[in-house]
Amino acid sequence: MSARDLGLLVFVGPTGDHNDRGMAGAPIVGQELSRRLGLEPTVIGEPRPATSAPWEQALPAALPGLTELRDAHGHMLSRGHVPVLAASRCAASLATLPNVATLRPDAVVVWFDAHADLNTPAGSTTGYLGGLVLSAAVGWWDSGLGSGLVPDRIVLGGTRDLDPPEQALVDEGTVKLAAGPHLMDRLDHYVGDAPVYFHLDCDVLEPGTVPTDYRVPGGLDLDALAAVARRLGRNDVVGVEIAEFEAADPDDHTDYVRPLVDALMPLWAPANTPL
Repeated sequence: MSARDLGLLVFVGPTGDHNDRGMAGAPIVGQELSRRLGLEPTVIGEPRPATSAPWEQALPAALPGLTELRDAHGHMLSRGHVPVLAASRCAASLATLPNVATLRPDAVVVWFDAHADLNTPAGSTTGYLGGLVLSAAVGWWDSGLGSGLVPDRIVLGGTRDLDPPEQALVDEGTVKLAAGPHLMDRLDHYVGDAPVYFHLDCDVLEPGTVPTDYRVPGGLDLDALAAVARRLGRNDVVGVEIAEFEAADPDDHTDYVRPLVDALMPLWAPANTPL
């Protein structure tokens, strides 16, 4: 990763959450990133009680916070800075991925998540906003926050709970998947020497590694995550997102967060100059 200024964003607003724990967890991740990277965080959004609303209700309620996030994130990217985002839920990426598509179209979006998040509103069986993120970014439905991401620039990582339409997208080669015993070889092949925008949904990890809403067996351990970070850190990492880390409240300084950030530190080697 080339030496470049970093900027830290912490998004704590609701996006159709099932519970309040993601909104409490994001500040904990943000605080640890602030400590480790020497960055002053910009906090966006306001926590509100979770409603488990379907996307038709969750998206309008989330739009003010997501619009603010889109603008702050886009400002960083447009100035050549590297945004580092601690987010409550993956749905925050509705605001960020269109910026990547517009400002860093050369980047590969490496999406480490137990789920593909490629469902559309018409095909979703749950109506959960977090499952519609990548499909909005590529323009398969209109979130109101932008699109433009090319499916060929998406690499799913560690994804193992795909709905049949999502699996079909992988099988036909619309999006790439690095998972299973050959994860690292496939990741290396798909990423090559391209710039990387890395998204981590903590549920890609083995259940119990860190607190998460979804628990899907067969996930990565922290050593495997560190290996991914070391590989991606050889490239130009143009942005990083960490989502879905849960906590009881923002003052719950769990022992889980330090090992998590430890595993991710190779993404920022060599060290960058804080904003």
